[in-house]
Amino acid sequence: MKLALYLPNFREKVTVKELEDLTALAEELDFDSVWTLDRVIVPESSDRGEMEYAFGMIPGFPKQLPVSSRGEFLQGWPLIPWLAAKTSKGAHRDEHHRHAIPRPRRARRRVRDGRPPLQWLAQCRRRRRLDAGGVRGGERLAHLPQAAYACARDPGILQGIWTNEVFEYHGEFADFGPSGFGVKPLQKSYPPIYFSGLKDPKRSANRVAKYDLARWIGIQDSPDGLKEWRGAIQAELDKMDTTKSMDDLDIVSMIWFVITDVDVDQSDLGKGSSLLVGSERQITDMLKRYQEAGLTMPMLWPPFADVSVAKTLDDMKRLVNEIMPKVNDAS
Repeated sequence: MKLALYLPNFREKVTVKELEDLTALAEELDFDSVWTLDRVIVPESSDRGEMEYAFGMIPGFPKQLPVSSRGEFLQGWPLIPWLAAKTSKGAHRDEHHRHAIPRPRRARRRVRDGRPPLQWLAQCRRRRRLDAGGVRGGERLAHLPQAAYACARDPGILQGIWTNEVFEYHGEFADFGPSGFGVKPLQKSYPPIYFSGLKDPKRSANRVAKYDLARWIGIQDSPDGLKEWRGAIQAELDKMDTTKSMDDLDIVSMIWFVITDVDVDQSDLGKGSSLLVGSERQITDMLKRYQEAGLTMPMLWPPFADVSVAKTLDDMKRLVNEIMPKVNDAS
């Protein structure tokens, strides 16, 4: 089981030095990757609890973001290349979200070897509705080509851009003639693309088979939830003429993470459950369950408030040095 860290750049107040310390420790502890929230917008309507949708579009969550519109949070766009330049082996991933909250999209880019991924940050932008009456999906950003806001809908655009000197596309979400897109990624043939979405297992299976996708990312998924949707997508793959299997995919989930001094209530509260919030014993047992369910990389997600960066740094060390050996021994 690999580990990833979701940087807490979306807080009422966070410093660059704190994020640098977290990234440096993640590299020292041999984490697979560091992720960050990007393009953060908090409307004032959120401060009043009047957003059109619940946080994360998750049933039972408030119609309010966990950080105020006047919070001193940091944007991921300038952080990623800076952190990439500060590290020697870490991979930094840029998260793109709907509603300016931690809700990952289908397409993901990964840039390794310390190369600042600025060209990719400018290459796949698609605005969706931010709030009631806000920017709606499909509205074009004037400074980007048509492919830029459509590529999140169709991974084939990304793959074409990354593997061809000049690429053209004529489809449902974009239509453009032969065009160049600059420097190609260091990874060959292209960076891994992450996808998400569980409402339609058939559609997910089609995307896995069509685009040869190898990564899935979710949020606050329980071990039982992972088993359920992996089985549903696999059932659809079994009906198709493909050799792809869910066993071939890296399975990632963003999960709130805090090690407590005593056991906590881990009752099933859906996406609001304390899955990796608990005592050392509870987290050890939960990670064993995750491993059995097929999770290959938990993305540790420090809470938005009430947990200091110093506490998270200590928890990361305890996880790697004291908990993970027990989890790995059980595999």
